[in-house]
Amino acid sequence: MNITIEYLQKYIKLKDYNTELKEKYFLKLSEEVGELARAMRKDQRMINEQVKGTIEEELWDIIYYALAIANTYNINLEQIIPLKEKLNNEKYKTGVNFGDSI
Repeated sequence: MNITIEYLQKYIKLKDYNTELKEKYFLKLSEEVGELARAMRKDQRMINEQVKGTIEEELWDIIYYALAIANTYNINLEQIIPLKEKLNNEKYKTGVNFGDSI
């Protein structure tokens, strides 16, 4: 299964969408960043599909709440990412353009 940002946004919107909870989603995002820092400090990686407390788990949690916030503002990240990457490429001149075949 190829998971797209569009799919993730729709999935999260179906199960967890409440525009009044923008601040809660942000607080959860902040909390998850702290949990990622702890998992990274301890180098806690997933072994045998045991994801609890790992870097992998915390990265997903961060993505989840970032997408939940985008949903509350009706932001389609698949539209925004190429625009933002164009700005980044102009600023940092990496020589790698978003959308190029990788």
